[in-house]
Amino acid sequence: QVQLVESGGGSVQTGGSLRLSCAASGRTFSTYSMGWFRQAPGKEREFVSVISRNGLIRYYADSVKGRFTISRDNAKNTVYLQMNSLKPEDTAAYYCAADVHGDRLSRDGNEYEYWGQGTQVTVSS
Repeated sequence: QVQLVESGGGSVQTGGSLRLSCAASGRTFSTYSMGWFRQAPGKEREFVSVISRNGLIRYYADSVKGRFTISRDNAKNTVYLQMNSLKPEDTAAYYCAADVHGDRLSRDGNEYEYWGQGTQVTVSS
């Protein structure tokens, strides 16, 4: 069983920055690829970013590329999402997720086995 706890959400103005953290339980964090997803009210969940087990491969949604950076610290069992140049359309609940099947690096949330409870990000204009 893996437990994921997100933190770092909040309210910022357009152009601001936030850093989300996702702390994982257990001793096998380094064997999971980790993803970030988001869901805005009335919209479907969408892929944001994913990082490989060793942190060397990272993929981003086109909508956040160049503004968001995913990283991980396997010694701290934590994955991060640095969000810069935030826009109102980034407003959503953000979720981290763990894929225990290695580096599939999927953009499909259905392929992730464990999810955090989410942290809200609100960007005002």
